[in-house]
Amino acid sequence: MRYERLEHTADALIKAHGSTVEECFGNAAYAMFDQMVDVRKVETREGVKVRAKGDDLEELLVNFLSELLYIFDTRKLVLSYFEVAIDGNELTCTARGEHLDLKKHRPRTEIKAATYHMLKVDVGEPSVTVLFDI
Repeated sequence: MRYERLEHTADALIKAHGSTVEECFGNAAYAMFDQMVDVRKVETREGVKVRAKGDDLEELLVNFLSELLYIFDTRKLVLSYFEVAIDGNELTCTARGEHLDLKKHRPRTEIKAATYHMLKVDVGEPSVTVLFDI
C-alpha cells in the first residue's frame, strides 16, 4: 500500500508509506496527484526533473510537493511515477506522467497547497503524513 487517506473534516490528509524516506516522499507525491485525478490512468510518457531544498525533512517535503503543484498548475502535467533521492537538505526527483486530458483524467479534488499542519516525517517507520489544503 503506497498511501492511505486518513479522516479529516475539511481537507485531504494522507499517510504515505515506503521502505525508505525517499520512497515515502515519492508515495506522498503519488497520493497528492491521486487526490486530483485517478493516477492509475496516467501514462508515463513525459519526464521532468524536480529539485527542492529544505532546512529539515518536513520543509523539504513541503517544498517538493509545492514544486510538483507548480508544475501541474503551469504545465498541466499529471504525474504518476516518482524516483526521489535525498542528499542532506537537497532533493532531486525524476517524475513521469502526461499532459492533463479532461476526457481521460477525470478531475477529483483541487489541491491548493501542501501544508505544515499535521505534517510528520517518521524516519523510523518510515512514513510521511501530509495535510493538503483543498
